[in-house]
Amino acid sequence: MRTALRPDVKTLIRAALCAALIVVCSWISIPWMVPFTMQTFAVFFACEVMGGAAIWPVLLYLLLGAIGLPVFSGMKGGLGVMLGPTGGYMIGFIGIALLMSGWKRLLKGKLVTVGMALGLLLCYLIGTVWFVEVYSRGAQAVSYATALSWCVLPFIGPDLVKLALARLVGNRVKLALKGEHA
Repeated sequence: MRTALRPDVKTLIRAALCAALIVVCSWISIPWMVPFTMQTFAVFFACEVMGGAAIWPVLLYLLLGAIGLPVFSGMKGGLGVMLGPTGGYMIGFIGIALLMSGWKRLLKGKLVTVGMALGLLLCYLIGTVWFVEVYSRGAQAVSYATALSWCVLPFIGPDLVKLALARLVGNRVKLALKGEHA
């Protein structure tokens, strides 16, 4: 019996492909006021395509990075990166996947864009609290307002564009997958 906690082979294959997409998207750096990656696009795409099972590619991505493979932005890896000041934003991807899983189950696929936006807010919350705590232990104390101005405000616009793009591409992929044979 297939569930989000007991995935079948097809779900595991899709999870591996989505995790690979998160890796590749983390390596894509787009110059802007501050450079940003396409990681969140891939996380939202996984949520769109995999629904409640989106936690699997996120956990696989984080596990690969934790064991030292260079899957994070800048082709970095290791626990040092995950436990560093910006690691909370990557941990926030778990929040996005879990929130979207519950959201889709409760609302039966309605208002998905709103759920993704709330997932993004949750990711920002986890990441910002983490950033303030870790950064303040290392260099110097930093306020939440400063952390928001450094780590969230410059990324809101690009993240919303990535969210919309993930919905669009994800919906097309879901339609294509419906036509596949078991």
